[in-house]
Amino acid sequence: MPSGDPEEHRQFREYFAARRDTVRRTAYMLCGDWHWADDLTQNAFMRLAVSWRKVNDRQALDAFVRTCLMRAYFADLRRVWRRRERSVAEPPDVAVPADGGSADRAAFLAALRRLPPRQRAVLVCRYYQDLDVAATAQTLGCSEGTVRSQAARGLAKLRDLLDENGTLTRVEGTW
Repeated sequence: MPSGDPEEHRQFREYFAARRDTVRRTAYMLCGDWHWADDLTQNAFMRLAVSWRKVNDRQALDAFVRTCLMRAYFADLRRVWRRRERSVAEPPDVAVPADGGSADRAAFLAALRRLPPRQRAVLVCRYYQDLDVAATAQTLGCSEGTVRSQAARGLAKLRDLLDENGTLTRVEGTW
């Protein structure tokens, strides 16, 4: 947590309350599991709390948390127990509407989860978070060329996967 300064505590609480859900959704897009997304979100905000006084530019908080989230995600992927643990089924968080839109979303998320982690992270940063190539490279700690090549490969694979399911035409407009 930030130092004993009550003003810093208030600022951190306000930032956390305002950004928690967004960071959690981004984490879910990366890992495809709400419980893991909660762990990643908690990890990212804990890193922010520890470094709160070091972040001089409060406009850079989103970028700092995004970088912490990505680092936590890739660190978790390297853990042996995470690679062995696989969910068999995931109950829906909310009732499924009858409009069919959720089926497209489910197909899209399933296809996204089939991408390699680095491609998935690049696509989430570029198209879900709407970051440019330079910001994505900075967030992921790689070169801009790597971002461009991973995005191209990821999009091609995603199109192939969605085309297999016949959902490409419905989802393509969102990417």
